[in-house]
Formats: sequence, structure tokens, C-alpha cells
Amino acid sequence: MKRLIISMMLAVICMVAHSQSYPRCILAGDYADPTILRDGKDFYMTHSMFQYTPGFLIWHSQDLVNWEPVTHVVTKGVNCPLAPDLHKHNGKYYLYFPDRKTTFVCIADKIEGPWTEPIEVKGARGIDPGHIVDVKTGKRYLFTDKGLMAPLNDEGTALTEPMKTVYSGWDIPKDWVTEGKWPEKYLESPKLLFLNGYYYLTSAEGGTAGPPTSHMVVTARSKSLEGPWEESPYNPVIHTWTADDQWWSKGHGTIFDDANGNWWIVYHAYPNGFHTLGRYTLLEPLEYTEDGWFRTKKEQPLPVASKKIKHGLDLSDDFSGEKLGVQWTIFKDFDYDAITLSNKKLTLKGRGASVAKGRVLTVIARDKSYDVKVRVQNNTQESGLCLFYDERAFSGITSDGNTLKVYDHCKLIKTVPYKSAANCWLRLRNQENILVIEASKNGRKWKVIATGLELSDMNHNNLSWFRSLRPALISVGNGTADFYDFQYIARSDS
Repeated sequence: MKRLIISMMLAVICMVAHSQSYPRCILAGDYADPTILRDGKDFYMTHSMFQYTPGFLIWHSQDLVNWEPVTHVVTKGVNCPLAPDLHKHNGKYYLYFPDRKTTFVCIADKIEGPWTEPIEVKGARGIDPGHIVDVKTGKRYLFTDKGLMAPLNDEGTALTEPMKTVYSGWDIPKDWVTEGKWPEKYLESPKLLFLNGYYYLTSAEGGTAGPPTSHMVVTARSKSLEGPWEESPYNPVIHTWTADDQWWSKGHGTIFDDANGNWWIVYHAYPNGFHTLGRYTLLEPLEYTEDGWFRTKKEQPLPVASKKIKHGLDLSDDFSGEKLGVQWTIFKDFDYDAITLSNKKLTLKGRGASVAKGRVLTVIARDKSYDVKVRVQNNTQESGLCLFYDERAFSGITSDGNTLKVYDHCKLIKTVPYKSAANCWLRLRNQENILVIEASKNGRKWKVIATGLELSDMNHNNLSWFRSLRPALISVGNGTADFYDFQYIARSDS
């Protein structure tokens, strides 16, 4: 109870720290490619799941400040789901998403589910789907990257015509420093709405990472979904202008309104200098100008937080629940039977012959500095605690039952004899991308095993795949590992 209270206090402190001006961080940690739906006075939001399952965690808010987890949508069966688009149409909820080659949709009668298994949208190609309904005909349409568009059937599960290019993107000035200036490659994330006789198309351009100034949000409008599209004189609506900005690679935005007629945009961005944490979800107010365009509105009052909803989720877990906590996801694995909970312990079946091939269970870090610790009882080839980007990049500590093994960037750099290796506490202390590794026989007195390990290069710009560095439990081999009392503690210097 004491730890829960401390965690809640830290969450409040973090929210206050991020709340004094815009943009406002509404979800800290790797919550990329936000899509948001207003359903009356309620807001629902989800993000890319990539290769972590269960995925597409839906968040709920009534004030745009406090967000609570509701449910996961996709649980298995798709290789790399990303860049979703959440909609409600004729009383049903639809989540469109790609897996780099194919577009899928999941459908539910209630936002809480149950959701259907992923249904392939026949005929769709491209990534980052965006759904819109023609206000005159009631016909449904699907947009994807590179300005492609085609009509959908009434069920929203198949295209009725081949996709065609209807939008060519905003012309980025030639002297801007971006990942790429070619819309046919870097035009992404089409999000659409209809207002005052115009369809507004909000897109991302410039590349999603690379230089801090790459990414941006642009808008265009048209009387018809087929165009022609008129570019906003206020483009880019959202952009990182210099490497000194607080947020890097700002982009992938969705424009929406609240029940009081205020306009907003949610988008993602990296915290300056911390690509390892992934892309946070940010909120910024917009105004609808007299000439019919959207632009940022810095003087918009901050939303008033409601007391009805507790913000966020507790990353710590004493494993006293009957099922896996909502904070956990498995990396590249759909075998939920490999995880069991009983008697306040989590048992994780081993897999593979090395840590790189082991079974990995992760949480999303949300602070520049933090500690994670857990008690590990090893009954398998090897198990432990790492900060994990993917099988090519991780740092941390494992036990083989007799010794402790230290990994730095996937390489075994130290083996330490340790009498309590079969049943001991492990702790990782991440101080702004510098890692200290410790072990303890009782969880109170700690021994430094390794220090000064650099983490900052384990990010997308170096490794691709848009992942983040996540605290992870790992189990290797044919046996099992038991984990007790996992704790995530934000450092005061974060």
C-alpha cells in the first residue's frame, strides 16, 4: 500500500511537471502514433503496438488530462501492427491498422469489447489507414499513406474499387533538415474530418525520426474526398523547429474537438535527447480561424482534471492478481500459456538457447531516470532483468543458478560467482541513459555488479523498428523462472 501511494504521488508530480504549458504530455513513455475518438463526452485513444502483445491498449478520458486503461484490442495473429485509426460508425467501433503490408480491421459493439479477431481489408495497400464517411452519400472511404484512397463496402471490411492517389502532400522547403522531402515516400498518417463544407486531411511528412526537425503535421482541405486539396497557409501545424526544442520529431497528429467546441490535436514526439524512451503522446490546443483553417492556440486554458478517473497505470506489480497485469506485454510471442500467476509470483517459461532468443516480458518506461528491481528464482537455463530494445540490443543481468551474468549491448561482458544466484534480487538503475547493475541476497543490502554502461544509442535512429528501451523479465531454456515483487520507481532527478 505504501509503495502504491508513493507511485501515485510520483504520477501526480510528473503530471504537474508536464502540465504548465503546451504542448502537454498526456501519456509519458513509448505511446506512438496516437489515434483518438470522441464519443459524446468520452475520449478513447490507442497507439501502435508493433511486435508487443497484447496490443492496442485503449485508454479512456473525460478531461484529456487523466487517462485510464480500458482493454487491449489485438491479442495475436498479426506480425507488426502499427499506426491505428479508431472510429465509431453506426453504433459499432472500428480499429483500422496495418502490419507494413496489409490493412486489418477489428470491430466491436462496445469499446470494452469483445473485439473481433483481425479481419484483412481486401484490396487495401499501404500503411497508416484513415477512415472517413462521405457526408452526402454515407459511403465509407479508406485513406492510406502516399495519398492513396478508395471506397469501402458498407461493412468496412473490403475496398470496392482499386486505390488511387488523390493527394500529393505539402511541399517542404528545400533547406529544411528532414529525414526526407519526398511525399511519395514520407507522406503518412492520413486523419480526416468534415467541418463547414470541407474535408480536412491531416498528414505527417518529413520522416518519423532522423534529425530532430524531421517530422511534422500538415493539413489540407477539399470539398470532395477525391480533391483537389488546398494546402493550409499555416503549415506545418506542428513541427520541431530546432534541436533545442523540448520535444523532437513532433508529428503524426489527429485533430478533434471536445463537447464544448474547443479544438485540439494529439501527436507524438521524443523527449529531447531521449530517443530510448520512445515517442510520448502530447496534446496541444488549436483554433479554427476565420478563413477556415486550424492553427495552434497557445493561450487555450489547460483542461480541468476530473476526479472520476485515476491517471495512468502502476508499473510495479506484486503479482497478486489472477491474470497478467495490463502494464505487461510479450515481445514477439503469442503464447500466453507460458505465463502463470500464483501465490504472489509470476512464472515465466523459458524459450530459446540464449538471452537474445529468450521469452521477454516488458513494461513501458516513462522516466529519464528510474530503478527497476525484482526477485528472481531461477529454475531454467538463465533468467533475469534487462533493459531491452530487441534481440539485437539489450543490457542487464541474468542468473544461471550459480553465477550472475552481465550483458552490455547484447554481449556477455562479465560473469560473477554469487552464492545466492538461484534466488536473489536484481536491480537496474537507469540514470539518464547510464546504467548501474546491482544484486542483493535480501533486497536491502545491494552489491554493485557493473556500472557506467551507456544506453543512449539503443534507439530507432541506430537500430530502426521504432522501439523503445523497456524494462524486461527474461527466461531462457526449457525450464521456468519465478519472479516476485517487480518494482518500478521513478527517480527524483528524472
